[in-house]
Order: sequence, then C-alpha cells, then structure tokens
Amino acid sequence: MTKTTRLLLSAVTCLLLTTSAFSQGFQPPSSRAKDRAEAFEKREALKKSSPFNQIPFINVGPTVMSGRVVDIEVNPDNPTTFYVAYASGGLWKTINNGTSFDPIFDNEAVMTIGDFDVDWKNGVIYVGTGEVNSSRSSYAGLGVFKSTDDGKSWKNVGLEDSHHIGKVIISESNPNEVLVAALGHLYSDNSERGVFKSKDGGTTWEKTLFIDDRTGVVDLEQDPQNDQIFYASSWERERRAWDFVEAGEGSAIYKSVDGGESFSKLTTADSGFPVGQGVGRIGLSMHHKDGVEKIYALLDNYERRPAEPIDETKLSKDQLRTMSKDEFLSLDNKLLSGFLNSYRFDKKYNADKLKMMVKSDEIKPIALVEFVEDANSLLFDTQVIGAEVYVSINGGTTWKKTHDGYIEYLYNSYGYYFGMIEVSPSNPDKLYIAGVPILSSNDAGKTWKNINKENVHVDHHALWINPNMPGHLINGNDGGVNITYDDGEHWIKCNSPAVGQFYYVNVDNEDPYNIYGGAQDNGVWYGPSNYKASSRWHGTGDYPYKALVGGDGMQIQIDSRNSDIVYAGSQYGNYYRINKKTGQRARLTPSHELGERPYRWNWQAPILLSSHNQDVFYMGSNHLHRSMDQGKSFTTISKDLTNGGRKGDVAYGTLSTIDESVFRFGLIYTGSDDGVIQVSKDGGFTWDRISNKLPQDMWVSRVRASTHKESRVYASLNGYRWDDFTPYLYISDDYGQNWSRIGQELPHEAINVVKEDPVDEDVLYVGTDHGVYVSTDRGVTFTIMSKDLPAVAVHDLVIQEKSKEIVLGTHGRSFYKADIEPIQEFNKIKSEKLHIFALEDVRKSSRWGSKPSIFNRDTEPKFEIKIYASNAQNAIINIKNEEGKIIQTLNKELPYGISLITYNLSAIEGSEKADDGNFYLERGKYVIESGASKQEFEVK
Repeated sequence: MTKTTRLLLSAVTCLLLTTSAFSQGFQPPSSRAKDRAEAFEKREALKKSSPFNQIPFINVGPTVMSGRVVDIEVNPDNPTTFYVAYASGGLWKTINNGTSFDPIFDNEAVMTIGDFDVDWKNGVIYVGTGEVNSSRSSYAGLGVFKSTDDGKSWKNVGLEDSHHIGKVIISESNPNEVLVAALGHLYSDNSERGVFKSKDGGTTWEKTLFIDDRTGVVDLEQDPQNDQIFYASSWERERRAWDFVEAGEGSAIYKSVDGGESFSKLTTADSGFPVGQGVGRIGLSMHHKDGVEKIYALLDNYERRPAEPIDETKLSKDQLRTMSKDEFLSLDNKLLSGFLNSYRFDKKYNADKLKMMVKSDEIKPIALVEFVEDANSLLFDTQVIGAEVYVSINGGTTWKKTHDGYIEYLYNSYGYYFGMIEVSPSNPDKLYIAGVPILSSNDAGKTWKNINKENVHVDHHALWINPNMPGHLINGNDGGVNITYDDGEHWIKCNSPAVGQFYYVNVDNEDPYNIYGGAQDNGVWYGPSNYKASSRWHGTGDYPYKALVGGDGMQIQIDSRNSDIVYAGSQYGNYYRINKKTGQRARLTPSHELGERPYRWNWQAPILLSSHNQDVFYMGSNHLHRSMDQGKSFTTISKDLTNGGRKGDVAYGTLSTIDESVFRFGLIYTGSDDGVIQVSKDGGFTWDRISNKLPQDMWVSRVRASTHKESRVYASLNGYRWDDFTPYLYISDDYGQNWSRIGQELPHEAINVVKEDPVDEDVLYVGTDHGVYVSTDRGVTFTIMSKDLPAVAVHDLVIQEKSKEIVLGTHGRSFYKADIEPIQEFNKIKSEKLHIFALEDVRKSSRWGSKPSIFNRDTEPKFEIKIYASNAQNAIINIKNEEGKIIQTLNKELPYGISLITYNLSAIEGSEKADDGNFYLERGKYVIESGASKQEFEVK
C-alpha cells in the first residue's frame, strides 16, 4: 500500500465508515500525541469559561478497598515519608508512615502512572505516565512529567507518544541524567519505545535502545555499585480487543556499560535464559555489595508445560478434545461420571444420556470441554510454564534457573499483569516476587514462602525493602498499601486515599440514598451518599460502605420496590440476585445447552431491570437474555447481536450496553464491543442493525434511549482499544435509522458514558477518560464540570432524581457527587442578569457562635447560596426579615456562571451576641435579594 493510499484511507476512516473495514484487517490510526496535548489545553480553557465550574464535586468514598498501586518511593533518611503512585489514581505523598496521604498530581494532562523516581536531595520528581501492566484499563500516559518543588508544580518534559512507561531512573551522581524505559502503545505499533536518556534534566532525549515497533522496554535496573551499568528488559506484546499476544522473540535482557548510551543483548540461545516466542514480561533486580554481584530476572514464560502423564482414574479435558465417537462410547461410565461431577454438570446430563447424544451425533465429545470452558475459567488456566526466576553471577553472560519445578499460582495465565522482583539490599539471597500472592525466598530462589496474609490484598506490583531494617517492607497491590516490620508475618493497611477503580455506579431511592459500584479486583460495594471520610470507623468497627460481591465488581441494578433486592456480580457475566437484609443470594447467569456454542460474556457484561416491571431482568452475552421472574429463568430473545466474534484469547463479540425505552416495554437497544448497535421494537422478536453508518468496530460504550422522546437515542463509541481517543458521540431522532454526530468540539478524550438529564431534554452529561462535560443545547456545544474533581477517568455516571445530584463512578478516585439543580434550571434563567436559586430552610442551633470545645470546634453556621451571574460583576446581596428590613448585606465579586456563596447567617443586630461576637438570625422567615432576583427561606 502506498503512502498516498494510506492517507486517503485514514481520511475516509475519520469521516465515516460504512463497512466493517477494521475487521477486514484495517486498523484506524492511533491518536496523535499532539491532539492529546491540545485536549489538555482545551480542557484548561473550558475551566475558565464554563458557567458550571464553580459547582463543586464532593468525594464520597469509599477508601477501604483502595486501588492498584504501581510504584512506591521512600525517603532513604526517613522511611515514614514516601510517595505512592496509583495506576489511575495519581501520585500521593505521606509524611506520617501512611497514616494520611495528600495527592500531588491531580490536575495534569493524565493521571495514569507507570513509574516514577525521586531526587530526595533536591526535591525533584520525574513521573513516567502510562501504566505498564497492559490490562483492560491500563490507560495511556502522555510522557514524562517533572517537578522541581516536591510536587507543587509540574512540567511535561517529553516522550508524549510513549503511552506506557515502565521505569524512570535518576542518576545519583548527576541528577540531570535520567533514563526512561518506554513500553510504547498498548493497542497499536509505534516507534517511541525503548530506552531514552536525557543529560539535561529532561529538556532533550536520546533513544539509546530500540528493538522494533511492537517491542518496548518494561524494566530497567542500575548497578548499585557502578552507575554506568544498566540492565534493561524488553517485552514484545501485542494487545487487541479480541486477542493478547503476551510474549515474543523481542523479549530479552540487555546491558549497558556506558551509562545507558548503548546496550548489548545478553539473552542469546547459549546464555541459559529462555529465548523465542514464549518469552514474556521480565522483571529485574540486582544486588552488588562486598564483591557479591547477582542479577535476578523474573520471567513470564509463555511456553506450554509438557503434557502430564495420563491418570487412568480420571478423564481430562485434553483427552476429550481429540476423542473419537467410538472411543467416547467405550468409556467406562464411572470415569465419565467423575468428569461430570468434577465440573458440576447439571444432573440432567448423566453418562448414559451423554452417550446417547454422542451416538446420535447430537454432540461430539469436545462439546463437554466447550461447555465448561469460558473466559473466566481460562484466566486460571495454568498450561503455560508461568513464573520462573533466573540468576546471573557474571554480569548477565550466563543465567541459571534458581528453582526446580513450577512456581504454582503466582501468575496463572496472566503474568503480563505482574513482573516485580526485588532482592534485599542487605542480603543477596533474600528475594521477593510478586504476582497474585507475594512470595519470599531465603535461599536465593530455591524455595518460596507465601507472605500474603489476611490483611493483604492479592495482585502485587510494588515493594520497597528497608536497607537498614530487615523485615521492614512497604508493599503496593490492587488493594492499596501495606506495611510490615516482621517480613510479612503481620501487615498494616494504609488505605486512607479514595482511589477505588470503579467500572460502574448506581443509586437507590433511600433517604439518604445509597451509592453502589463495581470495582476492579475489589468487588461490589454500597454505602451512604452522605459519607464523609473519617477514621471513626476504627473505633466503631462499622465502615459505612459494605461489600456485596467479590472478584472484579461489575454492574448493579436495584429493585425500585425494595432496595434490599440487588442484582450484582463479577467479571464475564457471573451475576447474582442478593437480598442485603438476609444475605441470601441466587446465581442468575443463563447457560447454553450442551452442544451449543458457549455464550460470549463481556468482562463487564451488561444487565438491566426493566423500568416497566421490576421482575423483568435483562442480561447481555452475545445474545440478549430476558427473565420475567427476577432471574429465576431466562429466555434468549435475540440472535447473535454482534459481528460474530473473532479468534483470540480475549472475550470479544459481546454485548457491552443495554437500554430499554421508558416509553414502551420491549423497545430495546443493545451495543457491542465490536461496534454493533441493534434495536428491537417488539420485545426481541425482531432486530434491526442500526450502526452501519457509524464508525465500525469501535466499542459501544453506551447506547441510551431518551427519557423525553420515544424515537430519540444516544450512542457513544470508544476507540481506546485502537489507541484512538477520539470523542465519538451521536444522536438519532428516528430510532437509530439516521445518526448525527454531536460533541465534535469536545477535547480529544475517549467517551465512556453519555447521560440525558431527566428534567431538561437539552442537557447532556458525558464522562470521558479525563472528566465530565455538560451540554445545554443537546450536544451542539459542551463545557466542563471540574471543581474539586481530579482529571480522572469517569467510567460511569448516574443521576439521583429526587436529590438532583449527579454521581460519578471514577476509575481511580472512587465516587463523586455534585448538585445539578442549577444546571437543570440553566436554560430557563440564563438570560437573567442575576438569579438566586431556591434556598434550603435551616434549623436554629444554640451552638451558633458558641465557644469552641474539644467536641465542637467549628461553631459558625454555613448557609449556601447558589447564584447565577450572566457576566462577571459585583453583586450586593441583601438579607431581609419578614418586615422587609435589611439585617445583613453581602458584597460579592461574582464570575460568569453559577457560584456558591457561603453566608454565616449573621445579622447586623440582634437580641444577644454569641460568644464569637456575632448576632445570628432568629427563628423566622427571611428573603435573600439581589437586583430583581429574590428567594425565601426559613430559620426553624
């Protein structure tokens, strides 16, 4: 293909794709770093002009389950001070050994972090953005950021197209020298990957190691005795929405002896270290002290294990895969029954019935294997060799495996998610490796001990070892930060930051209402919307949020008739109906019949309770399934609603979103992870594919039926799995027969969710990988809501209609809520010069202005006035009593838009002064007035 042809195809792709070109082999171009940098500038400009950017978001937790930690850096002179980087929750600092943390990287272009390093002497920090664990939600970074004032301010210093950075090392002898291991794009090929070196503090960079456009560098280790020697591990990986090639010939170990200026390959065929297609991610660690030099490497070996000897007493899946019809019919029934029992087949399938089915050619023997293998079970398939530890004692020239046999259950089949190995600075034979559990070895890797105790989450990624106090470890995992002082016998949990990685959010109608969410590797949680972070629960033993389901938490539906009845579950469609009050639960997931192709379930399989009848429950695999009895039984009401799947080891060709119109039962929309949107107007009897005129093969992140007009529907498409972050947003007013693109002025950020306001049909809310945007003209233009909200990925959002609040489910900073009543009224009042919104009544307290005490420190009342100004202006706000007398005047400089003014309920005069010298409002009715606008409230 010529360059001209490529450019023409790219142009056509960006404008309109009417056929499934991508699935025929064409990949859309990944987003340019320039576009992503400009998106940040646009976001910052919107903050200055937005009429809604003074409406604050409030974080409402939870904190207890935390989120994925990727790196920890500890002050060598004072280990109670350290920094923690979260995969999608930013960078945090503690100065009190993890008792509390402060965020210091909340408002940059991205929040995702791969690695960072600290020059403790000079207060300089380099952050390499973009997580390297290569998971489903490993967000792309935007290069390297530098702070010279201990994190107070930041500057982007380059490598913007690296996307994912594995390691950052600042030279101790020359802090202007910095080496970066760049892994590169996750879902596309690119050249900005390898090892980069800067000699001028990040002003310029030189690429000193490059393998190819699919192979980056994931780890980098410096010799502690010689800062000119570096070891680098390259990793060839290729992730697609339908497949992940976790290993390849490009994966290897390299060495530099000139300070990272050049590298030579160490792991050749005669080195003793594995080479070839099965070499996956490699982690490195080095000990060099008192003449002892050891380099350790933790390898994800993706070669297959040799076949186990056949156990004549058991029937295996591998035997059934290749078994002929005659061989199956001659099986001993006890052997076949043992297989059925071990895989928990329904009792209707016994040995005699199965033989009849095979004899009549209704099924083949392999159908038994297909029936029990799904995407979830294959996560734990250990046919690959998995984790192996190698050591070199001659500078990497030769390598030897440290152990016999396999290190079981450390990696299972997903070693790409791990890679951390650390050797103790004080003992060359003391090792730690991380995977699902964290293991330690006292004999240089010969044997291993599990130190994953009851207070420690699984899935480990970071570890700091105190060089001066053996046994003192700080560990980072998918559940936050843990500290031990006895080498893993007992652990402290340090989870005060709200850094939960939520996929989904929902609310009930209780007072106060509860918030529900499904979190990455931390299950499903729910808690009160008036939650305020506090350590009081340590005393009461009652944390406000409660866990409902384990695993990777997914979607939640709440029965509107009884909020104790909740539908929730974990990855790949494993859902339950749960009674919160009694604890009873029933598994819901429909299953295919033996002989049918297994249903394909998305990682976050969609579910929905019908607004017309709360007994009607929908679940989406690659088909749509409907239950009329709360999930007790299901009927499949569709054909395959996707493009049909694609060969690979990732579930693909699955439904990703479902919605049903509030206007008509059975008016149903579905969207899939391969870009297909379908509609049924007759409850699933017939389906119409309505996405052929939209960009093809994108992830349909949401399809939403309007609550204001029956024929209206919204759709958002997400190109994240192509490294395409274009904001694809569409509206149709004829049931999806024709679409118009909206939101074209949105910043270049992938869209995760679109939601129509329930009050004003012209108001839309959009959640992207970096925040929340609002339109008041049905998508023609958008502005931003971001006050007190970090630039975190908003995976989902919901509106609690009674309280008039929006609730965000963020993938990195837990839940946020904000008052949207002013937004719902905006189109009615925007032409007024000044408008005061309705006021809440307030209850009189004798404590107002009283002398502070140990139990009551803040005694000044805070009364909130929401006010809109059509332009920046000085406003005189009068508070009048029932007789119309002015009893207080506020003089405020108002910016354009909606502001929140805090009034302390003081008066110019009164019957008695409080301890603080103020008069406060007595019981009665009052008016707040400014210009032509006024509102009443009452002190009761």
